[in-house]
Amino acid sequence: MKAKAGVGVLGVALLAVLISIALSTWSRQPATAKPSEQPINFPHNVHVEQYKIDCQYCHSEARRSEYAGIPSVTRCMGCHRITAADRPEIKKLTEYATKGEPVPWVRVYKMPEFTYFPHKAHVRVGLTCQECHGAVEKMTTVAARTGPSPVHDALSVVGLRGNAPPLTMGWCIDCHREQNRTKDTKAPLDCVTCHH
Repeated sequence: MKAKAGVGVLGVALLAVLISIALSTWSRQPATAKPSEQPINFPHNVHVEQYKIDCQYCHSEARRSEYAGIPSVTRCMGCHRITAADRPEIKKLTEYATKGEPVPWVRVYKMPEFTYFPHKAHVRVGLTCQECHGAVEKMTTVAARTGPSPVHDALSVVGLRGNAPPLTMGWCIDCHREQNRTKDTKAPLDCVTCHH
Protein backbone atom coordinates (compact mmCIF):
# COMPACT_ATOMS: atom_id res chain seq x y z
CA MET A 1 0.00 0.00 0.00
CA LYS A 2 2.89 2.37 0.82
CA ALA A 3 4.36 1.80 -2.66
CA LYS A 4 1.12 2.86 -4.34
CA ALA A 5 0.93 5.99 -2.19
CA GLY A 6 4.56 6.80 -3.07
CA VAL A 7 3.83 6.42 -6.78
CA GLY A 8 0.76 8.65 -6.40
CA VAL A 9 2.75 11.37 -4.62
CA LEU A 10 5.51 11.09 -7.21
CA GLY A 11 2.91 11.39 -10.00
CA VAL A 12 1.38 14.51 -8.43
CA ALA A 13 4.85 16.05 -7.97
CA LEU A 14 5.76 15.28 -11.58
CA LEU A 15 2.49 16.76 -12.80
CA ALA A 16 3.13 19.92 -10.75
CA VAL A 17 6.62 20.24 -12.27
CA LEU A 18 5.26 19.81 -15.81
CA ILE A 19 2.54 22.40 -15.22
CA SER A 20 5.05 24.90 -13.80
CA ILE A 21 7.37 24.34 -16.80
CA ALA A 22 4.47 24.87 -19.22
CA LEU A 23 3.36 28.04 -17.45
CA SER A 24 6.89 29.45 -17.29
CA THR A 25 7.35 28.74 -21.01
CA TRP A 26 4.14 30.55 -21.88
CA SER A 27 5.08 33.51 -19.71
CA ARG A 28 8.42 34.03 -21.48
CA GLN A 29 8.39 36.92 -23.84
CA PRO A 30 9.62 35.93 -27.29
CA ALA A 31 10.12 38.54 -29.98
CA THR A 32 8.33 41.67 -28.90
CA ALA A 33 7.29 44.36 -31.29
CA LYS A 34 5.09 47.09 -29.96
CA PRO A 35 4.58 50.61 -31.21
CA SER A 36 6.80 52.76 -29.07
CA GLU A 37 7.65 56.41 -28.72
CA GLN A 38 10.64 57.06 -30.91
CA PRO A 39 12.91 60.11 -30.65
CA ILE A 40 12.06 60.93 -34.28
CA ASN A 41 8.78 60.08 -35.96
CA PHE A 42 9.93 57.83 -38.81
CA PRO A 43 7.17 57.00 -41.32
CA HIS A 44 8.13 53.74 -43.03
CA ASN A 45 5.22 54.14 -45.42
CA VAL A 46 6.63 57.38 -46.86
CA HIS A 47 10.13 55.97 -47.33
CA VAL A 48 9.17 52.50 -48.58
CA GLU A 49 5.88 52.93 -50.41
CA GLN A 50 6.02 56.51 -51.61
CA TYR A 51 9.75 56.81 -52.42
CA LYS A 52 10.36 53.10 -53.12
CA ILE A 53 13.47 52.90 -50.94
CA ASP A 54 14.45 49.25 -50.54
CA CYS A 55 14.52 47.97 -46.95
CA GLN A 56 18.16 46.94 -47.31
CA TYR A 57 19.25 50.45 -48.24
CA CYS A 58 18.63 51.50 -44.63
CA HIS A 59 18.92 48.07 -42.99
CA SER A 60 22.08 47.12 -44.88
CA GLU A 61 23.33 44.65 -42.26
CA ALA A 62 20.43 42.27 -43.00
CA ARG A 63 22.21 40.59 -45.91
CA ARG A 64 25.43 39.90 -43.99
CA SER A 65 24.60 39.73 -40.29
CA GLU A 66 22.35 38.35 -37.60
CA TYR A 67 20.92 41.84 -37.14
CA ALA A 68 19.27 44.01 -39.78
CA GLY A 69 20.83 47.09 -38.21
CA ILE A 70 19.63 50.66 -38.31
CA PRO A 71 20.95 53.35 -40.61
CA SER A 72 23.53 55.81 -39.38
CA VAL A 73 22.63 59.46 -39.06
CA THR A 74 25.05 60.08 -41.92
CA ARG A 75 23.05 57.78 -44.20
CA CYS A 76 19.81 59.58 -43.31
CA MET A 77 21.40 62.96 -43.84
CA GLY A 78 22.54 61.86 -47.31
CA CYS A 79 18.97 62.59 -48.43
CA HIS A 80 17.79 64.92 -45.70
CA ARG A 81 20.45 67.61 -46.07
CA ILE A 82 18.16 68.81 -48.84
CA THR A 83 14.96 66.76 -48.79
CA ALA A 84 12.38 68.02 -46.27
CA ALA A 85 15.13 69.82 -44.32
CA ASP A 86 12.62 72.39 -43.03
CA ARG A 87 10.34 69.82 -41.32
CA PRO A 88 10.44 69.48 -37.51
CA GLU A 89 11.36 65.77 -37.48
CA ILE A 90 14.22 66.34 -39.94
CA LYS A 91 15.45 69.22 -37.80
CA LYS A 92 15.71 66.74 -34.90
CA LEU A 93 17.73 64.45 -37.17
CA THR A 94 19.98 67.35 -38.13
CA GLU A 95 20.61 68.08 -34.43
CA TYR A 96 21.89 64.52 -33.91
CA ALA A 97 24.07 64.82 -37.03
CA THR A 98 25.49 68.15 -35.86
CA LYS A 99 26.35 66.70 -32.45
CA GLY A 100 27.83 63.58 -34.09
CA GLU A 101 25.49 61.38 -32.06
CA PRO A 102 23.43 58.40 -33.22
CA VAL A 103 19.66 58.63 -32.96
CA PRO A 104 18.68 56.77 -29.76
CA TRP A 105 16.00 54.63 -31.41
CA VAL A 106 13.85 52.52 -29.11
CA ARG A 107 14.24 48.86 -30.05
CA VAL A 108 11.10 47.33 -31.55
CA TYR A 109 12.04 43.69 -32.25
CA LYS A 110 13.86 41.66 -29.60
CA MET A 111 14.37 37.93 -29.81
CA PRO A 112 14.78 36.03 -26.53
CA GLU A 113 18.39 35.65 -25.38
CA PHE A 114 18.23 31.89 -25.93
CA THR A 115 17.35 32.31 -29.61
CA TYR A 116 19.69 32.86 -32.55
CA PHE A 117 18.11 34.45 -35.61
CA PRO A 118 20.34 35.34 -38.58
CA HIS A 119 18.74 37.81 -40.98
CA LYS A 120 21.35 36.98 -43.63
CA ALA A 121 20.22 33.37 -44.07
CA HIS A 122 16.65 34.49 -44.66
CA VAL A 123 17.59 37.31 -47.04
CA ARG A 124 19.84 34.97 -49.04
CA VAL A 125 17.01 32.52 -49.74
CA GLY A 126 14.87 35.35 -51.04
CA LEU A 127 12.39 35.96 -48.24
CA THR A 128 11.02 39.47 -48.26
CA CYS A 129 11.05 41.57 -45.11
CA GLN A 130 7.25 41.67 -45.22
CA GLU A 131 6.97 37.90 -44.80
CA CYS A 132 8.10 38.26 -41.16
CA HIS A 133 7.56 41.93 -40.37
CA GLY A 134 4.24 42.45 -42.13
CA ALA A 135 3.36 45.23 -44.55
CA VAL A 136 6.01 47.65 -43.30
CA GLU A 137 5.49 49.79 -46.38
CA LYS A 138 2.02 50.65 -45.06
CA MET A 139 3.09 51.37 -41.45
CA THR A 140 3.83 54.73 -39.98
CA THR A 141 4.97 53.12 -36.73
CA VAL A 142 6.41 49.62 -37.02
CA ALA A 143 4.83 47.01 -34.75
CA ALA A 144 3.60 43.43 -34.84
CA ARG A 145 1.48 41.04 -32.80
CA THR A 146 3.88 38.68 -31.10
CA GLY A 147 4.23 36.73 -27.90
CA PRO A 148 3.37 33.39 -26.36
CA SER A 149 0.25 31.63 -27.52
CA PRO A 150 -1.13 29.12 -25.00
CA VAL A 151 -4.14 28.41 -27.25
CA HIS A 152 -1.92 27.54 -30.24
CA ASP A 153 0.38 25.46 -28.04
CA ALA A 154 -2.56 23.57 -26.48
CA LEU A 155 -4.04 22.85 -29.93
CA SER A 156 -0.65 21.54 -31.09
CA VAL A 157 -0.38 19.25 -28.05
CA VAL A 158 -3.72 17.58 -28.84
CA GLY A 159 -2.83 17.27 -32.52
CA LEU A 160 -4.83 20.19 -33.91
CA ARG A 161 -3.05 22.95 -35.81
CA GLY A 162 -4.05 26.56 -35.49
CA ASN A 163 -2.01 29.41 -36.92
CA ALA A 164 0.81 30.46 -34.62
CA PRO A 165 1.18 34.19 -34.02
CA PRO A 166 3.99 35.86 -36.00
CA LEU A 167 7.53 35.78 -34.64
CA THR A 168 7.02 32.84 -32.31
CA MET A 169 8.83 29.53 -32.48
CA GLY A 170 5.78 27.68 -33.83
CA TRP A 171 5.32 30.29 -36.55
CA CYS A 172 8.99 30.02 -37.60
CA ILE A 173 8.83 26.21 -37.67
CA ASP A 174 5.64 26.31 -39.72
CA CYS A 175 7.38 28.64 -42.18
CA HIS A 176 10.45 26.39 -42.42
CA ARG A 177 8.21 23.39 -43.12
CA GLU A 178 6.27 25.30 -45.76
CA GLN A 179 9.47 26.53 -47.44
CA ASN A 180 10.84 22.98 -47.51
CA ARG A 181 7.58 21.62 -48.92
CA THR A 182 7.02 24.26 -51.60
CA LYS A 183 10.50 25.54 -52.47
CA ASP A 184 12.82 22.76 -51.33
CA THR A 185 14.97 25.28 -49.45
CA LYS A 186 16.24 22.75 -46.91
CA ALA A 187 15.35 25.12 -44.05
CA PRO A 188 16.62 23.39 -40.90
CA LEU A 189 14.16 22.04 -38.35
CA ASP A 190 16.57 20.89 -35.64
CA CYS A 191 16.63 22.73 -32.31
CA VAL A 192 20.31 23.71 -32.41
CA THR A 193 19.76 25.82 -35.51
CA CYS A 194 18.13 28.52 -33.40
CA HIS A 195 19.04 27.45 -29.85
CA HIS A 196 22.79 27.07 -29.20
